[in-house]
Amino acid sequence: MFAARDRLRAEHADPRGEQQRVLADLLAFNADTEFGREHGFGTIRTLDAFRSAVPIRDYAGHAPWIERTAAGERNLLTADTPALYFTSSGSTGAHKKVPVTPRFVRTTFMPFYLAAWAPLAEHFPDVLARPDAVLNLKHDPLTAPPTVGDGRPHVGASQVDFGAMFGEPLSAEPGTGAPWAALPVPTEPGDHLERAYLRLRLAVQSDVRALVGINPAMIAAVPHQLNLWWERIVKEVRDGTLGGLPHRAPDPGRAAELERLAGYFGTVRPAHVWPRVRALFCWTTGVASLYLPALRAEFGPDVALLPAPVAASEGPVGVALDRHASAGSLVASAAVYEFVPAEADLAPDAATLLPHEIEAGREYHVLFSHVGGLYRYPVGDVVRVVDRVGGVPRVAYAGRGVRSDAAGERLRDAQVVRALRAALDAGGLALHNVACRVEPGADGVPAYVFALAPRTTWRPDEITRFAAALDRALAAESAGYATARADRRLGRPTVRPLPGDAFLRDWHAAVGAGVRPTQVKDRLFRQDDALWTRLIGAPRH
Repeated sequence: MFAARDRLRAEHADPRGEQQRVLADLLAFNADTEFGREHGFGTIRTLDAFRSAVPIRDYAGHAPWIERTAAGERNLLTADTPALYFTSSGSTGAHKKVPVTPRFVRTTFMPFYLAAWAPLAEHFPDVLARPDAVLNLKHDPLTAPPTVGDGRPHVGASQVDFGAMFGEPLSAEPGTGAPWAALPVPTEPGDHLERAYLRLRLAVQSDVRALVGINPAMIAAVPHQLNLWWERIVKEVRDGTLGGLPHRAPDPGRAAELERLAGYFGTVRPAHVWPRVRALFCWTTGVASLYLPALRAEFGPDVALLPAPVAASEGPVGVALDRHASAGSLVASAAVYEFVPAEADLAPDAATLLPHEIEAGREYHVLFSHVGGLYRYPVGDVVRVVDRVGGVPRVAYAGRGVRSDAAGERLRDAQVVRALRAALDAGGLALHNVACRVEPGADGVPAYVFALAPRTTWRPDEITRFAAALDRALAAESAGYATARADRRLGRPTVRPLPGDAFLRDWHAAVGAGVRPTQVKDRLFRQDDALWTRLIGAPRH
């Protein structure tokens, strides 16, 4: 992992040259594919020519070639044969099939993947001293994965054994050698909650020093799950069972210690169960930035937050090469990157900027092209440029690329998160999580409703002041919002307080329905009626 990080840092000496080399490689390698012939890859020499020949295409635009590839055709998008397909839930909820080729893994995926763990290993070496020192919540390998038409696996990145499939060391990822990495008792493939329980049941008997979640909602669920399953966990520790089956010698001493801690504190906190936790590894921006500071305290007063890479199933964008709290350096050797200002629309012929043209403090849609067969592909996320290190932009995830636009306000995730933070700070308030949607008011004028779970009870006057501060902050973030409010095309935002565990129960409901935990992420805009109803009326279990 240190060698991978050193290589990425070395690329900072000539990032523009590195981008040209990536372009030349993907053009040469895929020139004789169907896509390459249709778009003249064999004659393209410059990025300007590439942009002229290839329109911007999202997943739907690539899907005809991908579906034919998944059905068994070859040499369509890439000259390489996919070894598997990453699954990813798109904005429509449909599961994508992202082709993963050996060359993509070698040149695009593994360098950033290995480098991502370097800050954890460098600054917290004790975390890697024992296989059971890391509770990796995302690692969930399958023995019988689902497949697509050509027989290749269709799985998430967290479900792939890279060692078996590509000869890459899976053990490089912390926590993949723990006793709970491959569960020793059978479970149903779709029973994600039971597998989460079994991992916690095993982990309470280990000295866990770090948790890996990538998706921060998975880490946020841990305190809730410990309390939810506490009696069952303690009983199984005492009896030496796992999922009701004999597992190891009974441990009445540890069971008594766990009971004593819960009785003394009146609740169960990760810091009580694992008092030596040093770090949490997950995305630290977006909606999570509103609740992570308080959540971190659940794991201990001095626990560090290390940012997971800015990446998607389709490919990497940025990876932290140091202990920066939120941002990672653009991975110049992984893909050809282009950017579109976040306030602009993404059209097939949208004007794009190159890495050396984007500005610190601004936000952008990200597009990438790589040898795995995605070309000028908008990943669907917006990033904020934090600064530059060695000429390479350092970027942080700012939110999804979608907008909420009921009356011309064109609000983005990042704008609403900043407005929420300003309103929370103005009142000295804190929350567990938040979501919003547009609903018609009594006068027929639409208005935003914010459903939020306060960390402590908010008085009615605090709610009123918060809503007013939020209204002002949204107007400051978006000229369209300010105009819509002034023209009375949008009403005042309202606040709907929810129980403190509402979002956690909603998360459990989604996972219990069969959605993989890694894919149940914080979603700020929730216009879907069924999902909104599930959140505000999530039944208690």
